[in-house]
Amino acid sequence: MRILVADDEPEMVMALEALLKREHYSIDAVYNGQDALDYGLEGNYACIVLDIMMPKLDGIQVLQALRAKQIATPVLLLTAKSQVEDRVAGLENGADDYLPKPFDSREFVARVRALTRRGGTYTPSVISVGNVTLDRSSFELRCGDACIRLGNKEFQMLELLMRQKGRPISTEQFMESIWGYDSEAEINVVWAYISYLRRKLEAAGADVRISARRGQGYVLEGFS
Repeated sequence: MRILVADDEPEMVMALEALLKREHYSIDAVYNGQDALDYGLEGNYACIVLDIMMPKLDGIQVLQALRAKQIATPVLLLTAKSQVEDRVAGLENGADDYLPKPFDSREFVARVRALTRRGGTYTPSVISVGNVTLDRSSFELRCGDACIRLGNKEFQMLELLMRQKGRPISTEQFMESIWGYDSEAEINVVWAYISYLRRKLEAAGADVRISARRGQGYVLEGFS
């Protein structure tokens, strides 16, 4: 899953990126409100982490503009301000949660996890399809006694495939959801990671496979 982080403090952005990447999220980072709005309107994000005090547009203005355009992406507001009025203003303008600075890194990660679940149907910590389970807390693929720890992109791709429950995911959807719409990665990187996952599923003895459907994309399905 991909998250947009918007904060005008580079050190804060670097810290949040490190925390979220450790949790296997993909991150787009911006440093002013106008870029936050542009990315929020164009990107397919599981969550937006939005600082209130930013140049060009503040976080509340960004939030108002996103909601006016019917962008329903969950938003976590961050700010050094802790007054009740600021919290109320954020929540009344469409924020889903509010976290005043300074905050504990564990609480930040827990709130982001909660918001990424809220964006769609609830996703448990362990997802299962066939004899395959994916542990979202340890990032491990398990089949019987086999246990394989997945890399960041592999984990995100397999999670998408398992959450789709048999529906195809196009190459473009993978690129947008994981690499980002302005990524410099070539589109054939999706095929490369699909190939890695196929080998790992086979090695683990999985009774499901990743199939390619012409003109539709890739789907996780059982052997016929």
